[in-house]
Amino acid sequence: MPSDIHALPSNEIADRRPIGFFVHHQGRGHAKRCEAIIRHLPDRPITIFTADPSIISLEQDNVSVVRLPEMIAQPSRTHALHEQVAPRIMHCAPLGVRAQTEHMGIMAKWMMEADPALMFIDVSAEIAMLCRILSIPAVKVRMHGDRNDAGHLGAYDCCVAMFAPYAEALEQPDYPRECHRRTFYSGGLCTTTDAVPAKKEARRTLGLAEDREIVLVLSGGGGAGAPLAPLTMAARARRDALWLTVGPVSREGHETEFHNLQECGWVQRPLDYIAAADIVIASAGDNTVHEIARVGRPFLCIPEWRYFDEQRIKAEQIERLGAGAAAMVWPGSTDQWLAALEKARQTDIEAQKKLFSADAAERSAEWLNRLIDRLWQGDGQLHDDETVLNGIAAQ
Repeated sequence: MPSDIHALPSNEIADRRPIGFFVHHQGRGHAKRCEAIIRHLPDRPITIFTADPSIISLEQDNVSVVRLPEMIAQPSRTHALHEQVAPRIMHCAPLGVRAQTEHMGIMAKWMMEADPALMFIDVSAEIAMLCRILSIPAVKVRMHGDRNDAGHLGAYDCCVAMFAPYAEALEQPDYPRECHRRTFYSGGLCTTTDAVPAKKEARRTLGLAEDREIVLVLSGGGGAGAPLAPLTMAARARRDALWLTVGPVSREGHETEFHNLQECGWVQRPLDYIAAADIVIASAGDNTVHEIARVGRPFLCIPEWRYFDEQRIKAEQIERLGAGAAAMVWPGSTDQWLAALEKARQTDIEAQKKLFSADAAERSAEWLNRLIDRLWQGDGQLHDDETVLNGIAAQ
């Protein structure tokens, strides 16, 4: 369905101002989150911008997809340009990179011609700044992490509001108060909508024993995958348990295979595996956390390295709420694994389930429409309207 560029949708909905969505192509979470929201925006023209249209699976008549040039890791055209010092207020702005000029230019041209009501940015500080320079209102997705640098704070200032696709309780305490006041918290936004099966039903579906402890190691598409070497130690530490991996696994070449450690690779329905598990081990990716919270399982969160320490800080908040146990590195011995698993078993399942909101995507779409109406009606300051900018009050 996606191609390099599509025309704007038909005239029957052209009376409504379009929304642009910038979707970062690292991993799958950004795309799936945006798709979940867009499904609840059927009456407004939508244009999605991404460097990898293959991650977009949404098919709606009101949705167009624009392919952006891949600018990450592209070289400057001269050594002198490459040597220019990076500005403190930007994270990714090298000089002399033609792909970046085209990347930003395509969006700028569209904004000039389409005159959008809003840009929804998931995620890029520089695009938030671009929107402000072009006089286009923007909303930036809020992610955890150490983001008190000039680039992030400047991007927040450039936006009319921030969007947090998680429960307000999961927010980190050092998030600036002014930014917190301007943030909509959707509640835990999970992109899976299939009914959650009971544990026995899930095990029957997968052909797994009903009376054996099962530990699931779940990896997404945003990193290299779970490291197999520590999992071989886990399989030895809990020899009676069945260890299953779903998603990519990384190898160093010296691992020993164990009969109770099985690699399942990519699967059609990770939900069945989560439901079948007694314990889930996974990273702190937004969608992953909410997938687990939707089912409710003892959770060992092992954050993956991410820019600005995003996952480590989110893992700390998960543990603070009792919604899972956090281990900042993979356990490396029998005793470490046994202690980590026992800690995970102490998960407060009720606290964990509160992190998921079944109507998060629908509420997010409603909030975007209200925000746009308020912006373009021009009848006062946004911060005076709690139902517009307060995600908890906007029920």
